[in-house]
Amino acid sequence: MGFLKRLPSSPIGLLICVALGFTVGSFLPTFGGQALIFGQLYLALVNMAAVPLVVVATFFGLRQMMALPQPGKRTLMMLALATGLVVLSAFIGAIGGVVAGTGKDLSADSRQHLGILVQSAVGDAANAEVAIYEMAAPEAPKTIKPWAQLIPDNFFRTLAEGRSLGILVCAIVFGLAFAAIPRAQNPALMGMFEASYRAFELIISRVNGFIPILAFGMAAYFAANTDAHTLRSMGSFLGSFFAFAFACAATAMILVWKNTALSVAEVLSALKAPALISLTSASNMATIPDTIKAMSSKLGFSRGVVELVVPTASVFMRSGAALYFALLAVFVAHIYGQSIDGESFLLIGLGASLAAFASAGNNSLAAVGFAGIVLSMLNLPIEAALALFIAIDLICEGPRNLVTLMMVCVLIVLVSRGLPSERVDLEGIQETALGEVYRFQFSGASAVAALTCSVAAAILITIFGIGVGMKKSGAHFQLRTSEISLRTIAAYPA
Repeated sequence: MGFLKRLPSSPIGLLICVALGFTVGSFLPTFGGQALIFGQLYLALVNMAAVPLVVVATFFGLRQMMALPQPGKRTLMMLALATGLVVLSAFIGAIGGVVAGTGKDLSADSRQHLGILVQSAVGDAANAEVAIYEMAAPEAPKTIKPWAQLIPDNFFRTLAEGRSLGILVCAIVFGLAFAAIPRAQNPALMGMFEASYRAFELIISRVNGFIPILAFGMAAYFAANTDAHTLRSMGSFLGSFFAFAFACAATAMILVWKNTALSVAEVLSALKAPALISLTSASNMATIPDTIKAMSSKLGFSRGVVELVVPTASVFMRSGAALYFALLAVFVAHIYGQSIDGESFLLIGLGASLAAFASAGNNSLAAVGFAGIVLSMLNLPIEAALALFIAIDLICEGPRNLVTLMMVCVLIVLVSRGLPSERVDLEGIQETALGEVYRFQFSGASAVAALTCSVAAAILITIFGIGVGMKKSGAHFQLRTSEISLRTIAAYPA
């Protein structure tokens, strides 16, 4: 049982689950094709608790932020730095792709295979268009206006539809009002929110225990549905993206370590759980409870800043997506033979940033479509993104989430500067509570003597108990006899 609890936080155990999934998906493609249900069930359970957790954590974060020194300045700093980190990630991807020549030196066979994929996607789109014209005109679907994504007119409908941006904006508005109420006037509401907060954290932590099953299922599905030739042809992009993603994550880890008084091992141990969850889960909100605990209780950063930054940044701050979109644009430009000059480079960085912000609230395959923003700015075919990157997006989701997680940690470090550490030293608390520890040691003779005394005491206690019981029984018998005598005298008077 203990092994199963430790498995989700064990890198070796998760790698074994992934390897088993790839093996099963390769040799049993029918089973592997159905293994996606594990990921769908996991995401459904996580989102069930993560969405209300984001709302409640935002309430507490805003309330505690308002109690910190210079709350307005820190909030503006948080917004500016979050935007800057997303833009920085986009330009890192653009620079890395240009320097590494991502997609430039593909073999003729790889180019031909990728061209067939793109042409197939274009053909499927054309056939779909013809079929639409031949069918009766369907009823136009209801569209949501862009401003309604940020400012919804019905909070409950927004919750039911799962629109993360609208939910977060409503949470911020309500949280500001909640923070303005004096603490003495709302103890019942505080207790209710606190209980809800802990309940949602507990649900997500329990659901994250199924991450090994998720890793197995997603690996089996990927192995059963992905062509090996496609992976080889996209190897240039995958190699560059993985290298730059892990380099950004490692650099962010160093920045976090430099701003703590802890060792590298302690920082790695604190961030290991959220990092593994971000790599293996397809949800950027599954790491919220572990990230809050790691950055506040374990690493000591202000809990008010942490509880505000982590839920909001999990929706808005898409640094990993910005890096991904920039490298994607460079790769597509190179395979189409388009040179990247200064203007194209600037368009890639800005377009990838816009695409990252536009994809807020969307996960996995839904985010690939937003690559069309940056590709259209470069006059590149949008079908290339859909055809080439949907096939590999499943294995790119983890590194994207990891980059976003570590950039969120960097944002917390920068906003928390000047605030005292809030690290909880569990070992110190235990030592303070227990005080000086006394140890008792027995020799063989003293142990025999102690055992003899214990047996003698047990015998004496037993005898004493029997005596007390007999005395009480005798008294009860005498009392009962007296009652019978009195009743007899009353019945037969002299």
